[in-house]
Amino acid sequence: MAVRALDPDLLARELGNWRTSSRSGPSYQALADCLRMLIIDGRLPVGSRVPGERVLAEVLKVSRTTVTAAYTELRDHGYLNARQGARSVIALPHTPIVPAGEAPAAINLAAAALAAPASAVQEAFAEAARQSVSYLQETGHDMRGVLAFRSAIAERYCARGLPTTAEQIMVTSGAQHAIALILATYAQPGDRVLVEQPTYHGALTAIGTAGARPVPVALTGTGWELDAVHAAVRQLAPTLAYLVPDNHNPTGLSMPAEDRKRLCAIIAETRTRTVVDETMTDVWLDEPVPAPVAASMTSRNDLLITVGSMSKSFWGGMRIGWIRAEPSVLATIRAIRPSIDLGTSVIEQLAAAWLLTRRADDVLPERRDILRARRALLLDLLGRHLPEWRPLPGTGGMSLWVQLPAPISSALCASASRLGVELPPGPRFGVDGTLERFVRIPYALPEERLTEAVELIGRAWHSVTGSAAPQSSAVVI
Repeated sequence: MAVRALDPDLLARELGNWRTSSRSGPSYQALADCLRMLIIDGRLPVGSRVPGERVLAEVLKVSRTTVTAAYTELRDHGYLNARQGARSVIALPHTPIVPAGEAPAAINLAAAALAAPASAVQEAFAEAARQSVSYLQETGHDMRGVLAFRSAIAERYCARGLPTTAEQIMVTSGAQHAIALILATYAQPGDRVLVEQPTYHGALTAIGTAGARPVPVALTGTGWELDAVHAAVRQLAPTLAYLVPDNHNPTGLSMPAEDRKRLCAIIAETRTRTVVDETMTDVWLDEPVPAPVAASMTSRNDLLITVGSMSKSFWGGMRIGWIRAEPSVLATIRAIRPSIDLGTSVIEQLAAAWLLTRRADDVLPERRDILRARRALLLDLLGRHLPEWRPLPGTGGMSLWVQLPAPISSALCASASRLGVELPPGPRFGVDGTLERFVRIPYALPEERLTEAVELIGRAWHSVTGSAAPQSSAVVI
């Protein structure tokens, strides 16, 4: 099998302003840190060949010694495999390896998710075990999903102003699985998929895995520019569009009701099949999100496919999601599904149905209160430790999308990783290595961990920029 060779110019663009992190150490270390971050994020494919030392040195305008030392650092810690007489190949360590002098990554800000509401989830699984008796005489292979759960999902859509039946629901093993099923059904290698910029990084990964090409339309500081969306659809004729209108990940913005109507008109006019990701719908903090986008579709309902999930609302360990679409669309997806999986866990569906019908009204408000308090804490911490950073005014979700004073997100996150904080850089949420001026910071961690994380991020920032840290005014007791 042919091994892909990385283009040195494209690699230089992915590296961005990597030199800025050299203020905290030698240049080769800064280059190695940024290359490692790109590998961990999946932006440099495992198994691909890195450019030769001389070629990369010329492109980056550094000495060959710097590139040689950076490559050696990566080889020593398992991120490059050397081959006799050939360029090194990107790899991942078989076991987590902590370079000498580095602290292990103890704080994970890569995932924006709360811990489970333990008592409710335990009750749900206990009830599911009791209910499962009547399903044990069946094979458990069901491409649609348990009727009780599909009916519970449909009822929630009806309550939000979108008439829905169980026949319009297909249960999946999480939202990521749902997105992958839709892409496998409707996208071919090389097809264009319109996405927001920034957007959910898991969707970008799924699009790339399907061999399709994401084409971005930028969000403004206040939301969606539908004129730009309309123009992009007309000019590029994408096979699919993927949008997150509710508590958008990563910005936390929600699309106004009037814009949803116009978006549906654009979908119908251009006949663009559109995936609307509603996994963050329940995580509103300042005001409830408007009715589902599909409620504004007055024609061509077959073009709109909605994805939902239990992960953000209840627990990420419950791998349950769904697709809402016209029955004819679901039939098309079901036709290819057996080549990917044989259905979703019955026990988890029964537990999810119990949570939706019996505990949602008390669990969800409590989780919103937790997130509001932690968001307020994060804003206060940023104001004290990083006053020059500017959080965007999101109204929901589980993270802040923060604008940095300089385009050095990758260098910052590489430095934070060395201090023990895993924080994905802004380009992970965009296309073609852009968004170096932004970083996503979740506020789902407990207060003490969040406080520690921001203090370490502050140290990483001041190390990268060479600036002095502001003096803390907190009283230590």
